[in-house]
Amino acid sequence: MDYEKFIERLEKELVVTLGCTEPIAIAFAAALARKHAKGEIVTAVRVLASANVLKNAMAVVIPGTQGSGVNFAAALGVLAGDFSKGLEVLTGLTQGDVEKAKKMIEDKLVTVGVAETSKKLYIEVVVKTSQSYAKVIVADEHTKVVLIEVDGLTLIDTLTEKNGSLSSIGSEREEDSFITLDSIWEFVQRVQIKDLDIIKKAMELNTTIGLEGLTHEYGLQVGKTIKESIRKGFLTDDLITYAMALTAGASDARMSGSTLPVMSNSGSGNQGISATLPVVAVGERLQVSTERLIRAVTLSNLIAIYIKLRIGRLSALCGATASGTGASCGITYLLGGGKAEIKAAIQNMQGNTAGMFCDGAKVGCALKLSSCTNAAVLAALMAIDGIAIQPTDGIIECTAEQTIENLGRLANECSREVDRVILDIMVSKKVS
Repeated sequence: MDYEKFIERLEKELVVTLGCTEPIAIAFAAALARKHAKGEIVTAVRVLASANVLKNAMAVVIPGTQGSGVNFAAALGVLAGDFSKGLEVLTGLTQGDVEKAKKMIEDKLVTVGVAETSKKLYIEVVVKTSQSYAKVIVADEHTKVVLIEVDGLTLIDTLTEKNGSLSSIGSEREEDSFITLDSIWEFVQRVQIKDLDIIKKAMELNTTIGLEGLTHEYGLQVGKTIKESIRKGFLTDDLITYAMALTAGASDARMSGSTLPVMSNSGSGNQGISATLPVVAVGERLQVSTERLIRAVTLSNLIAIYIKLRIGRLSALCGATASGTGASCGITYLLGGGKAEIKAAIQNMQGNTAGMFCDGAKVGCALKLSSCTNAAVLAALMAIDGIAIQPTDGIIECTAEQTIENLGRLANECSREVDRVILDIMVSKKVS
């Protein structure tokens, strides 16, 4: 078992982010381009992005602004972004910044288009002033800068189709071959709690925003509605409903512009939330020890990473199905399950949630997280009772590993056309 590699992978994939990662990545690229473009007055900003990025950046609220949009994210990055803060690039926005960004859009200084690229995660931003221009390209990961060009001079250029993409099946399989279901299980048993500060921080940050969503009126108020329905006697206060409420509450707040940060997983804050909070909620109700809970949350996040390596950072499949599967494994562990039961939980989840599409980041994501959380608890309870979906059914194979490979095929071989249709539907809608 590669102990240090697991620690490094957790610290790479679990990153603090403020706001939905796609518009934030656009703001990051725009802020970096602005830094390199000489001159005081910006005359034009052009954004080209892959369909996956565009659909996730169109409707979700940018923290502290009550606004949304690809052009809005780019304008904010140009005017007020601090690229050195990574996915917290828009920390500390003022109302003045927001008004200036709106004025930039009103003046039609920001244009947006679909990039012609095979990459699922691709953002190109060009910032022009009266005397200079700078182009920045981010690809494959939300803050991975692969090109910087300033006034015809190339400062960085590592943009190649074979360059380290997490968006294609098998693209980093050799490097990540140490991550298997068996090695994850072994690591969770052996890891010293002192080495899991990143997991403790994930639990702290994501629980805080979950409670925020349960307390205040954000978005669709999915978590708050579940909580109120328990109070009214419409729902029972059990493991499933409490886990759903806390998880959905966090997504309610995050997708509606809360300025509280979250711990992401594999480039998604919602994945970080749904890989962490269902396990935290169940652990709280079961009154397990802190150490056991930390190990369970670690297991959940690593399973989510394992699945995301196969389906890609962005795809036509909802990422909550991957993180929800991780959560089901963590919950199974809390209920006393071993490696066999955890693999059964994976099979049960994939037989249930595998077909959920991603139709962009938005306040409605809280509903999807609540659904995947419900499924996660049920799949765990079934696994503990020795019940697992049969390999004769659908995409399910004899082993959990083979099932996840099938999920990767779905995500990668079908994703492009599904994404194209979803984006076409989104941009063609006429909403009054």
